[in-house]
Amino acid sequence: MQDNQVYHKILNNSNNGIKMFGVLIDPDKQNVGELIQTIQVCNAADVDFFFVGGSIITKGDFNQTCRLIKGNTTKPVIIFPGSPDQISKYADAILFLSVISGRNPELLIGHHVAAVPTLQKSNLEVIPTGYLLVDCGTQTTAIYVSDTNPIPHNNADIAATTALAGEYLGLKLTYIDGGSGAKKCISTEMINKTRKNLNGPLIIGGGIRTPEAAKEIYMSGADIIIVGNAAEKNRDLISQIAKMKTDFNTSLEKIKV
Repeated sequence: MQDNQVYHKILNNSNNGIKMFGVLIDPDKQNVGELIQTIQVCNAADVDFFFVGGSIITKGDFNQTCRLIKGNTTKPVIIFPGSPDQISKYADAILFLSVISGRNPELLIGHHVAAVPTLQKSNLEVIPTGYLLVDCGTQTTAIYVSDTNPIPHNNADIAATTALAGEYLGLKLTYIDGGSGAKKCISTEMINKTRKNLNGPLIIGGGIRTPEAAKEIYMSGADIIIVGNAAEKNRDLISQIAKMKTDFNTSLEKIKV
């Protein structure tokens, strides 16, 4: 396993109030030509990370997707796995996800055990991550595949308490997600309450379709915003959110001075 370079970058930025932006690539949803175009847009914009993964991959090639991204960017490539077989030597790190919002033992520890023999032989940086699924208006693929009940959208207290329990267990990142195709974003109240409970970095994904929505999420306490489904449909959104993030960080820096 590699040194914790990716995690340390995330942690240092979080501790210094620097907001980050990641684009999620689902190997099932982009062909090679489309993927190269997406990579080029991300390289030209102030995108911090590529995330790669999908709840179910039926026709895409996970390893080939990671290889193409890694071969065409200098930005870190992080695996956001939907199953134990979503591992590639072409990535830099993997979120070792424990679905702490649910009670499915396979997603709390079972899949992790299955993945360990492969991870031990890899150079991947393994980042223990508490993953919380939230009901954002539709039964997403992630909810269906995980066979877990999502946290109600309006129950910020449960999310904040669950996230802190994960941190007490030693999980280094917290990721709150509405899932691919979410109809609405994670509520600002939920983000704010969770942020106040946590010491570690907070990632928010799902339902983010405008720079304005992303800015609200940053202001509520998110350290990293991840956009996937919306970026697949509109690559301009990548540049728009990246610019907003840069402007947001610049304004915060001026306030500090």
